[in-house]
Amino acid sequence: MIEILSDALRATLNPAGAELWALHDAQGRLLMHDGAPDYWTGHAPLLFPIVGGLADDRYRLRDGRQFTLPRHGFARRSLFTVVESGPDHALFRLTETQETLAAWPFPFRLDMAFRLEGATLFTTATVTNSGDTPLPFSLGYHPAFAWPLPYGAAKADHRILFEKREPAPIRRLDAGGQVLASHEPSPVNGRTLTPTTALFEDDAMIWDRLESRSLTWGAAGTPNLRIDFPGMPMLGLWQKPGAPYLCIEPWAGIADPVGYDGVLEDKPGIVILAPGDQRAFRMDVTLVQG
Repeated sequence: MIEILSDALRATLNPAGAELWALHDAQGRLLMHDGAPDYWTGHAPLLFPIVGGLADDRYRLRDGRQFTLPRHGFARRSLFTVVESGPDHALFRLTETQETLAAWPFPFRLDMAFRLEGATLFTTATVTNSGDTPLPFSLGYHPAFAWPLPYGAAKADHRILFEKREPAPIRRLDAGGQVLASHEPSPVNGRTLTPTTALFEDDAMIWDRLESRSLTWGAAGTPNLRIDFPGMPMLGLWQKPGAPYLCIEPWAGIADPVGYDGVLEDKPGIVILAPGDQRAFRMDVTLVQG
C-alpha cells in the first residue's frame, strides 16, 4: 500500500488495481467503505477496458474475431507498476501483457494518477493507444463512499445534490447484467435524490442521459463529499441493499444492452482512440464543510 497526505485528507492506494483503498479526513475518520466482506470486498475498483457486463462475457470485433472478457474488465484485477510516488501524489501504470492480449487484443497504456491538495483528492485515468490500429474501450470509476458519512447524521438524512436538474428517466439491468430497453421515471426531485435501500432492490440505477458533471453527497449541515467528473457522461449508483456505503460511479461506457448483437466498436458508450492518441478521465473528490 502507498499513502499520500495533505493537511485535510489521507489516501491509501493499492497497486493491485491502482485502487483507492481508503480515504480518511484529518481526524482519521473513514469516508469510504472498509471492504468488509459481509457486503462487498471492493473499495473503488477501476473499470477498464469495459464498464459493466457483456452478454455471456463475450464480444465480437469488426474483423470477426471473438473474445471473452469478464464484467468490468481486467484492470481491477491487475497489478500496476508504481511509476512515481511522493508525499502527496502517486502514479500507477498498466500496459498490455500476453494475458490481456488474449482477452482484449490491443496494445495500450493505462496511467492512474492520484494527487492530494488540501481537501481534494484528484484522480485521473489516462488511456493511451500505443498500437497501430484504433483502440475501442470504456472506462469507469466505482468508489464506495460511506453511508452514512462519519459526521453524526442519520443514514436517512443523506442525499445527493446534483449540479443540474436530472429529469431524464433512468435505466436498469436484467438478471444477467445487461441494460434493459425500458426506462423508469427519474427518482431525482429537481436536483435532489434521497436514496433508500428499496431503490437498490433492482440492482443499480443508471443515468445514460446525465446533465450533471458534479454532485454532492452527504447530509445538510454536516461535512459533505463533492464528486466532480468532467468528461464522464454517464453515472451509476449502486449498493447491496442495506450496506453501509453508496457507490457513486462516473462512467464513460455502459454494459451491453439486452439483445445487443453488434460489434464492440459500435456498442453504446465505447470510446475509440486513434493510434498514438490518449484521453484522460477525471474524478475529483473534495471534502466540503456543511
